[in-house]
Amino acid sequence: MELQAYLDRIGFTGRPALDLATLARIQRGHLEHIPYENLDVQLGRPVTIEPRDAFAKMVTGGRGGWCYEMNGLFGWALERIGFRVMRMTGAVLRAQRGDTAIGNHLALTVDLDEPYLVDVGLGDGPSEPIPLREGSYRQGWRTVRLERLDDGWWRFHNHELAFASSFDFRRQPADWDLLARQCRWLQTDPDSRFVQNLVCLRHQPDGVTALVGRVLKTVDAEGSRDHMLETPDAHAEALAAWFGIRLPEAAGLWPQIARRHEELFGPS
Repeated sequence: MELQAYLDRIGFTGRPALDLATLARIQRGHLEHIPYENLDVQLGRPVTIEPRDAFAKMVTGGRGGWCYEMNGLFGWALERIGFRVMRMTGAVLRAQRGDTAIGNHLALTVDLDEPYLVDVGLGDGPSEPIPLREGSYRQGWRTVRLERLDDGWWRFHNHELAFASSFDFRRQPADWDLLARQCRWLQTDPDSRFVQNLVCLRHQPDGVTALVGRVLKTVDAEGSRDHMLETPDAHAEALAAWFGIRLPEAAGLWPQIARRHEELFGPS
């Protein structure tokens, strides 16, 4: 695992420094060059929480990943540069699902002049480091917010058009056993939304592009716009053009993608 290979993958040039500007550049570079995607889950391939596995897949293999892989690799790279990173047990949509959500997300903070929340694993989450202070933060075309909860919990509130509206975390070291159990559940249980739906997201300079099943979606300052993909070839072309994913075996997913769309929305 070589740090320079990761920096090349995310388009980072120059020598990284231990400052907020570098941290922000690396976060943005990761988000714009490495897509969030769950194709391995859809293909029934095991996914781990090990950064070494994420490196092989996303740096060497040119793929993307989901939160455990994205933030796992990101945290590894930041530590190699010299940043002080805390890995934490996160909980996406704990506001709606309660404590059963704890462990469905790996979250990170970095200590500089103060702690900063950094995240590349929510798909369409924050695009810049956020000081660990209550308040609203403008990030390009959208506004996000941090809220302090009871019992040491914090809540990140995503922008209003986001796929995941929030995640919670406590600033304490991650429970790796819980994260591993949740990682296994999310990729194997029929009730998991990651088992049910193909999802890819990638940050663009002025928005986010998403592929959810057979719907290609653009979200930016103008709102949200959908484009229906009608054929497996169109789906493969979207994966390659928008997310840089060229995976021939993904073509075999089209029947289940089309079937899932019909279950949710009826015949097209």
